[in-house]
Amino acid sequence: MPSTQWREVFLPDESDQHAVQARVFSELQRQRLGKHGHGRALHRKQVAALRATLTVEEGLPDYASQGIFSTPSVYDAHVRLSNGNFSSDRAPDIRGFAIKVLSASTPSTADVEQNFTLVSQETLKVSGSAEVVGIVELSTGAPGAALRKVATKPHLTRSAVANFRDMVKPFSGFATHEFFSIMPIAFGAYAARVKLCAASTAINKEARKNLAADLYGRLAGGDLEFLFQAQFFEDEGRTPIENPAVRWDAPWLTVARLRVPRQTPEEELARTVEKSSFNPWITAPEHRPLGELMRARQEAYSLSWRNRDVAP
Repeated sequence: MPSTQWREVFLPDESDQHAVQARVFSELQRQRLGKHGHGRALHRKQVAALRATLTVEEGLPDYASQGIFSTPSVYDAHVRLSNGNFSSDRAPDIRGFAIKVLSASTPSTADVEQNFTLVSQETLKVSGSAEVVGIVELSTGAPGAALRKVATKPHLTRSAVANFRDMVKPFSGFATHEFFSIMPIAFGAYAARVKLCAASTAINKEARKNLAADLYGRLAGGDLEFLFQAQFFEDEGRTPIENPAVRWDAPWLTVARLRVPRQTPEEELARTVEKSSFNPWITAPEHRPLGELMRARQEAYSLSWRNRDVAP
């Protein structure tokens, strides 16, 4: 059964470490400003911007009936679909499925914006934020600097290779793939990882040639509905809060449904979504992100937002 006996582990001098790590992403963003113009440090390639609704399920158990899921409701939402890099849709990558729930409400807060940021991998094979930053430096730095990093920290190479193996697994498209939070969020006094189930099992073999065309082609024929599910913490051995490399051993529960209605690309919506911040720390208090990796992301997101329009 879901338990409230979870805990986070805080590292010594964690805030200083996260500030240093955030500057690495800031430098990456600065370099990309010069080449690609203003934008995010990561997940800069927006594939699609969508209108959607999130419908909370009725009859949820008490442990799931928390925050914006406390009462059956229908919320408007914006969705941003993205590639992690600037590479083609065919290239190995981590895809992003970000949801911004607009004007939600909880027992403690009215008119709250709730962000969920999901990716196409269920786990991330790293030990913490320092390793994530090291892998980013390896993958985006100059060859000479990367070789020096490999020579002094070979474990980064092992982590990078392990995660690359997940990235090269076939990606069938945004409508037919599952997306995960990787790290947990709070559910009131409980904690859970979240995922979106695929909206369709009808795989288009040509989807990887143009992910946006595949998605909007499906939407031309009708709505897409994704199940929004939560997987709750039960014990530290089977559902560890701090370890993103472990696939949790606990059942999934459908807590809401994300419906993307029939629509065509809209330039104004695309601009609005691209300018928005899809930040997991923009959240109701009942759903704050958990874990050291997410606390590091809070520092990095904040700096990335401030640097978006800085001149190169």
